[in-house]
Amino acid sequence: MYYTAPMGVPVQMAILLPRLHLLGAALLFSTGGAAIKATALTGWQVASLRSGVAALAIALLAPAALRGWNGRVLLVGCGYAATMICFVVANKLTTAANAIFLQSTAPLYILLAGPWLLHERVRGRDVLLMAVVAAGMVPFLIGTDAASPTAPDPARGNLVALASGLAWASTVVGIRWLASTSAGSPQAKRGEARCGEAYATVLVGNLIACAACLPLALPLGATRARDWAVIGYLGVFQIGVAYLLLSSAVRHVGALEASVLLLVEPALNPLWAWLAHGERPSEWALAGGALIVVATVVKTWWDAAALPGPPPTDPAARAGTTAEPWSVGRPPPV
Repeated sequence: MYYTAPMGVPVQMAILLPRLHLLGAALLFSTGGAAIKATALTGWQVASLRSGVAALAIALLAPAALRGWNGRVLLVGCGYAATMICFVVANKLTTAANAIFLQSTAPLYILLAGPWLLHERVRGRDVLLMAVVAAGMVPFLIGTDAASPTAPDPARGNLVALASGLAWASTVVGIRWLASTSAGSPQAKRGEARCGEAYATVLVGNLIACAACLPLALPLGATRARDWAVIGYLGVFQIGVAYLLLSSAVRHVGALEASVLLLVEPALNPLWAWLAHGERPSEWALAGGALIVVATVVKTWWDAAALPGPPPTDPAARAGTTAEPWSVGRPPPV
């Protein structure tokens, strides 16, 4: 499906708006690490309350998320819940840069699981990608970061961040599975099934994360107005609004371009943590993160180049191919 401008909307604006939405989503996503560190609440408290607010926001902003619940969505939602929880806990233990870069190792796990779970063939260039991503993981695993007030246990936090990447990989594989199992339905032919199940997965995942962390989050103890303001921002804007912007835009932007635009998130995430908290990741961590991000972009470019382009006779066709919000080579909306 290729994008054409709605009636009465200038083509230039119709092309620009989805890209602005993507940049807005990436900007909101990138504030997660700094915001999580700005509250005195524990990681379990932030994970539970943030997901609870996010679930409410998504239900109100995207009513489609209330439909299409089934056992498959519940199963994939568990993977998404684990992603949300691990990301928050990792940010409370290690630097924001380490948390986001290690979560970006998800493509490595997807490539490893693809032949077994999705019957996808591993090509030679995929093996090269796995080697580069694995090399990028080394600086994090050898524990080069010193403890600091905002990153009190980098070694343990790095392991939790790796678990977040693994959980996100399981979510992406699950979303592909949902798409394949609903491919022949009448809703899928109208483009409704995949979108509805994706929204439902995000809502279910947030509800599971909220419920799973709640026993560890209580009692809350003394809280400040600032803590609740941060929780409200994380749930409503950093997850709810950002995910809606991503979902509305990604169907109208090529996979490669979307991946590049969304690199604003890992690029700005450490910057916000530095400006807000003076947090400085090590040079080795930044080098490892750069390897992981570049390898992901190259993989997306290879995949996009292998797909057919838009019909040359379509005057409003956009460059590239359509992409789902779960497969554009970016970290998740966490």
